[in-house]
Amino acid sequence: MSWQLTVNDIEVAVTPKDIKNLHLAVYPPDGEVRVSAPLTMAETRIRYYVLSKMGWIKKQRNILQAQPREPEREFLNMETHYVWNQPCLLKIHPHSGRDAVELDYNILNIFVVGNAAKNRMENLLRGWYRQLVTEEGGRRIEYWRNILNLPPVVLAVRHMKTRWGTCSPLKNKILLNTELAKKPRECLDYVALHELAHFFVPNHGEKFTRFMDRHLPSWQNTRRLLNGLPLGK
Repeated sequence: MSWQLTVNDIEVAVTPKDIKNLHLAVYPPDGEVRVSAPLTMAETRIRYYVLSKMGWIKKQRNILQAQPREPEREFLNMETHYVWNQPCLLKIHPHSGRDAVELDYNILNIFVVGNAAKNRMENLLRGWYRQLVTEEGGRRIEYWRNILNLPPVVLAVRHMKTRWGTCSPLKNKILLNTELAKKPRECLDYVALHELAHFFVPNHGEKFTRFMDRHLPSWQNTRRLLNGLPLGK
């Protein structure tokens, strides 16, 4: 069970694990700080370790928090939205049928009943993004799990503000962010493999790096690309 530790006004998520050493990471998009700690390690030791890394933590958080942010969308005709990193123009179609989203080359068509409110169209588009990530993410996870000789993996997709993906190896489950539908497809592929890597390696140490290098040599370039793209709301 994870718990929170506050160090120099920074919230740190601590997860006890059956490991020998502490492992620290700062996660996009907002610079969430997470520590994996040995099961029996005292809080004072964990706190001291985090304090000793505070300079590095702040540097990484500043880099992530300085990333450009997507502008607030108004959901008006001819507004630009992104699908797999390609700019698409929004076209709103009031009609009497079911609400729907359809992509026609670079035109993102939203079909809504009457004069739909902004939040309704936003939720509709987010649901469509969820479907894209579910379909493409499912394909990429299936591809990698076959290569890695893993059992079937349960995929869930939802909007997240602090993570591109998470995993629960004991449950054979991966969670992906709907925002990945706005990014290049290779970013989704990288995140899918990243989470599957944690089925073998619980942290981001040397073994993790070797694992990723072996299976996706370009992963560090893709990670930099993803972390350099504008963040959603």
